[in-house]
Amino acid sequence: MAAAPVLPASPTPTPEPAPLSQGARIVNTFIAPSKTFTDLRRSASWWAPWILISIFSVLFAYGVDRQVTFDQIIRNERERSPKASEQFEKLTPEQQAQQTRYSTIGMRYGFYLSPALILLGDLIVAAILFATFKFAAGADLKFKTAFAVMIFAGLPGIVSAVLGTISMFAGINPEGFNVNNPVGTNPAYYMPPETSKFVLGLASIPDVISIWTIVLLGIGFSITGKVKRSTAITIVAVWYLVWKLGAAALAGARG
Repeated sequence: MAAAPVLPASPTPTPEPAPLSQGARIVNTFIAPSKTFTDLRRSASWWAPWILISIFSVLFAYGVDRQVTFDQIIRNERERSPKASEQFEKLTPEQQAQQTRYSTIGMRYGFYLSPALILLGDLIVAAILFATFKFAAGADLKFKTAFAVMIFAGLPGIVSAVLGTISMFAGINPEGFNVNNPVGTNPAYYMPPETSKFVLGLASIPDVISIWTIVLLGIGFSITGKVKRSTAITIVAVWYLVWKLGAAALAGARG
């Protein structure tokens, strides 16, 4: 009597990783980012990191308002631009006072509305990266997930906000404060203010926080879009260089 055929054993299904809480996602972004971005494929909720980023951005704005003042920032920016200083000196005292007042009001609103501006900026950048990964790298990706990756990858910016706020309340010199580069995370911070704006723009490219963010974005898009990690990081880095080189050229042209 023939023996009954032995059926192959059914493979044991791989257990799904346990869902992460919003707090765990935020913490893991700093210590184990792969876990956070893997969980984003399950749920693309982004409100928690955005709220945290918003809190620290408003605290930074308060530090600027209290310790430096927006009037001083306007003066600092004008002094760093020979063309702007020259044009300002041609105005009458009344026109100078009016321009300074309007510029100060606009800057104050911009700083305190930074949470909304951050959200808008992330939306634009997420759209650019989503299109690039979708059509150039064939990523298996949804836009809401790409946007969530963008928000979570922006969490290192909190470090800059904290360091900048601490330095202001520790007694930084208001006249030497550069609101566009408030923390020494790149070579441009340590260069004299009279350095060419184009050179300063180039020197700000190797920034610790920016590189950290680029790596997080690469990991995030690699995991959520099922793209090779080196390819994902390269795509993000190339867009970063395009943006920084363009900004440096524009700043240099404006003087």
